[in-house]
Amino acid sequence: MRRVQYVINGGPEVLFVEDVPTPVPGPGQLLVRCEAVGVTWPAVRRVREGPEPIPLGGEVAGVVEALGPGVRGFRLGDRVTGLCFEHAYAEHALLADHVVSRVPEHADAVTAVALVRSGLVARRACAAGLIGRGESVLITAAAGAVGTMAIQLARAHGARVVAAVGDKQDKHGFVRTLGADAVVGYDDPSWGEPVDVVLECVGGEVLDKAVRALGRGGRLVTFGAQPGAICSGELMTRGASATGFRMGSPATPSLHACWRDELWDWHREGWLRTRVHAEIPLAQAARAHEVIESRANLGKVVLVVD
Repeated sequence: MRRVQYVINGGPEVLFVEDVPTPVPGPGQLLVRCEAVGVTWPAVRRVREGPEPIPLGGEVAGVVEALGPGVRGFRLGDRVTGLCFEHAYAEHALLADHVVSRVPEHADAVTAVALVRSGLVARRACAAGLIGRGESVLITAAAGAVGTMAIQLARAHGARVVAAVGDKQDKHGFVRTLGADAVVGYDDPSWGEPVDVVLECVGGEVLDKAVRALGRGGRLVTFGAQPGAICSGELMTRGASATGFRMGSPATPSLHACWRDELWDWHREGWLRTRVHAEIPLAQAARAHEVIESRANLGKVVLVVD
């Protein structure tokens, strides 16, 4: 099978395609013939900045071709999606059964990788922010895969949404089509009136600015891959609070399953929409990383396997 790999850290140019044997599922694993693979900012950053090369992970959607010992609840031919922690950029991938779910008949593989993982992150961020009707919510990286979901979910909570983006001119109209009431750029001298909640996933200087965007009693939710410092003095003067999470951190599987079912229901009902910036062939994974690094994407970037 074909697989995208790298042996030294660097930019998109270090990625290459290699031919390797198709893996065999071990206990609790499913072998999935990949149809679509989601490209994430953490994976792109890991290639460029990681301490050493490690297998690329990502969201995968496809068809079950083999079951490892002990797997229950899945059959050959099932259409599934899930998070693959190693060697996701491939024609076949191994997924642990506890991170796999079925793809409904009304959806295709590209929709699955654009909706489920990004939707779960956005859903968890909104839950952590305790968003109330009539409140204001500022969302960073609003034009990205998670941001597009978070805008729609925050609006469903009855909140006013301020979308923060890296390039306001190019992304202004896009985020407004998703329901953003206002748009600010990272370099804008002011982000407007203080907000009740900030959902922040960029880090660095943007995280610092996000803290200062909070109003009195505001709540900051941070969940990005890029580190950043939070000034306790800024929180104290505002009477604000901060919380954070990583999707790999403990969470009840039953809660994630409930949220996942909600996402599919809302998508089927038509009000929660996926946005796919580009579908790029697996062999051109370097181009997908270039799009992510340039921050040019409007929605999800997906590798497709033919």
